[in-house]
Formats: sequence, structure tokens, C-alpha cells
Amino acid sequence: MNKHLDILLLTALPASGKSEARTYLASLSPEECEQHFGIGHTVQLDDFPYVHIMRCISDQLTARNEAGAYFRSSSLPFREPLDWGTLIELMNEDYRDLVSGNKPAPESAAGYMFDRFDRARLVVGAAPVFADMDPGLRTELEIVLEDECRDLLEKKNAEHPDTLEGKTVIIEFARGGADGSALPLPAPYGYKYSFSQLAPEILDKASILYIWVTPEESRRKNTHRTDPDDPGSILNHGVPAAVMYGDYGCDDMQWLLDNSGKANAVKVERDGKEWLLPIGRFDNRKDLTTFIRDDLGAWKPADMEKLRAGMEAAFRDLHAARGA
Repeated sequence: MNKHLDILLLTALPASGKSEARTYLASLSPEECEQHFGIGHTVQLDDFPYVHIMRCISDQLTARNEAGAYFRSSSLPFREPLDWGTLIELMNEDYRDLVSGNKPAPESAAGYMFDRFDRARLVVGAAPVFADMDPGLRTELEIVLEDECRDLLEKKNAEHPDTLEGKTVIIEFARGGADGSALPLPAPYGYKYSFSQLAPEILDKASILYIWVTPEESRRKNTHRTDPDDPGSILNHGVPAAVMYGDYGCDDMQWLLDNSGKANAVKVERDGKEWLLPIGRFDNRKDLTTFIRDDLGAWKPADMEKLRAGMEAAFRDLHAARGA
């Protein structure tokens, strides 16, 4: 097997098993990661915590009879679709922080986060939210959301290892389009757009693990996992039904595979340059991952073996594409 993967883009529809797979990989020793999957011990990035903060900001604004900055209501999709790109730019920044060893320690975590959101929006061509906001309102939001933003920042910094040598950085995100959409999905929807927004230094080293479930199964599992008392949880958050149908009713991964010109690869174009990212597809249409939600001590060996075998098959295809 070639040198272990430096960056793994972990992708799937919501509730397909991404976070469970990530939790499983994080539970393994470096030797097990290398032996079974050709990856290093994992360092993990995820765009969902930023979506959660965006919803918190919007909910606080609507509670004050202001327009929700990112969402019109807690049950609807992004009001500005370019925020799919905003999330990717935040992932680009997080990766650069990992590489440089930067662990931000601002006096106000909320103020720091609000500024980051505005900068990321500008990069993808969307209007900033906080630049023209009444200063008193912004200060009020910073006070109310400081704890949420501080928690996110501390978890982000805690993920930084002393070195990335021998590690695999996992970057997790879900993308899709409206139920019944024609393919290819128009920007800024789908993986085609979001992959094209990844920084070149990520694309230079990236491979993809795609967890395959149907949209129907994604919706079923989303309902099953939802804990309304834990909306910020990686494993237990729920995606509103309107979002499941409007943003995740389908995805474009199969279209990308069919149109790359190479088996088990996805073509990405950015700034006049082209990348062919190797991909492995883990078939989770018959659920192999939900048991990961239980405490580690409750995981059954038979379930772990089925999960390992399925993921090994996906990684074999991925590594074969890397070597082709």
C-alpha cells in the first residue's frame, strides 16, 4: 500500500454514517489505521459546528424581530446559498491553522467567530453579515453567544496535534441539491461546487471517502438520530425536513464519478487547474454504523467486523485509484 493518506474528505448525505465512521476511525490505534485503511491516526475537521453557530445567530436575531442572518427560520435552508462556499472557506482556514500550529485565543470568541464568518463570505462573493450591523446589536449577540462560540473554538484548538507527521486530516461535510434536481447540480449546490472551493493545498493531498445511502435512508436515519435537547451534537443533531428535501434530496457524487474520465476518481477544477481525486465508496445502504452511537464498551465484535470489512473494501478502491 502507498504512503498513508494525508487528507481524507469524508462525504455523504446527512445521517448516512459520516460521523459514526469518523468516531470509529478515531477509536483505532495508529497501527490499526495503517494496517486496515492506509491512513494515519486521524485529526478531524467538520463544518457542522459552524452551521450550528449560524443557526444560533439567526435564532437570536429573529427572537429580537430582526431578519435571520443566515436562515429565515430554524426549519428552513440557508437564505444565501453561497454559504455552502462560506463553510468550505472556514474549513480552508481550519486546515491552515492545523498546518501552521495556530491556536487562536481571542478575548471574545464570539467576536472572533463573527469576523471569520464575514471574511469567509467575502471570499465566496456573499455580503458580510456583521460589517454593517448596529454595533449595539452585535455586542448583544456576542454576549449571548460567547459560550457557544468559546466551546467551538476550544474544541477546534484541542484537535491540534503537536505535529501532522503520520496523521490523516479528515474533513467532513455533506452536500446535495433539491429532491428531483437535474444533474449536474448548479453552483453553489452539490459536491462539484464545494470541491472547487477547497484550497489548492488541500486538493493537492486529498482523497475522498463517500458513504453511500439513498436519500430515503438518509431521511429515515436523520429522524432516528435527532435529539432535540442536543442540537449542537455531532452525532445527534437533526436536519430540518425542509432542508432534507431542499438541500439534500439528492447529491451529485455518482454524476461526478461518471464524468471524471477515470475509474474511482472525481475531477475537480479550480483556478484553471484540474485535480483527479481518488475516491472509495463505502456501501452503508444496509446500516453498518448506527451501533457506533452507543458507548464504546457496548460495541459488539460482530458489528465492528462488518463495519471494518465494508470500510476496507472502500479503501481498497481508493488506494487502487491513487496508484493508477
